[in-house]
Amino acid sequence: MAGQHIEQVAVVTGASSGIGAATARRLAAEGFRVVLVARRAERIEALAKEIGAAASAHVLDVTDRAAVDAFAASLDRVDVLVNNAGGAFGAESVADGDPADWRRMYEVNVLGVLHMTQALLPALRAGGAETGAGTVLVLSSTAAFVPYEGGGGYVAAKAGAHAIAGTLRLELVGEPVRVIEIAPGMVRTDEFALTRFGGDADKAASVYAGVAEPLTADDVADTIAWTVTRPAHVNVDLLVVRPLAQAAAHKVARKP
Repeated sequence: MAGQHIEQVAVVTGASSGIGAATARRLAAEGFRVVLVARRAERIEALAKEIGAAASAHVLDVTDRAAVDAFAASLDRVDVLVNNAGGAFGAESVADGDPADWRRMYEVNVLGVLHMTQALLPALRAGGAETGAGTVLVLSSTAAFVPYEGGGGYVAAKAGAHAIAGTLRLELVGEPVRVIEIAPGMVRTDEFALTRFGGDADKAASVYAGVAEPLTADDVADTIAWTVTRPAHVNVDLLVVRPLAQAAAHKVARKP
């Protein structure tokens, strides 16, 4: 009906902490009904309670295709999919890396994006036909473009996520679905580096040593919210966001 307000729905994966949780809060503030997706029930249920009526929590492992399909079937509409779930595991060289860590990174950063996107694409197309554009957002990393020592598995996985975004955009041209990729540089969150180094707090802290202001989860959430709230005809293909102290992946200003 002309003039009728449509409550748009945003699905955010990896919403239990960090960038995902910050994005959920921000999109709810922008007027979206937010569906929080993550494996940790207590975390997302607490976040849904904090956000209020605009949020709902769904426990889901994005690497489980059957569960993803069941989740997709339970939704009445989807306008935005934020593929945020991901992570880095281990920082060994290619020669010494654990193939199990590489497999975990590929499954969550690449196949997780594939599962969620495939499962929700019909709803995104339907929503896009109504509003002008559904949105698939892929959170990759500057690691997708520049390799670094000890990052082989993560670099390969994020390069895979970048490839999905670029290919999908080509394949959907002419349809009411836009594909956005956000590639953050150095972001300090509570868990990313700690997870990568197996809980070693000293190694995790060393990543940010001497860097006055790395990006925060809220900085990235702000970027995500800006891209998905552009007019339907505007597609932000790729947005790289870094802290001022980081000129490139290998060039970071650090103070003693």
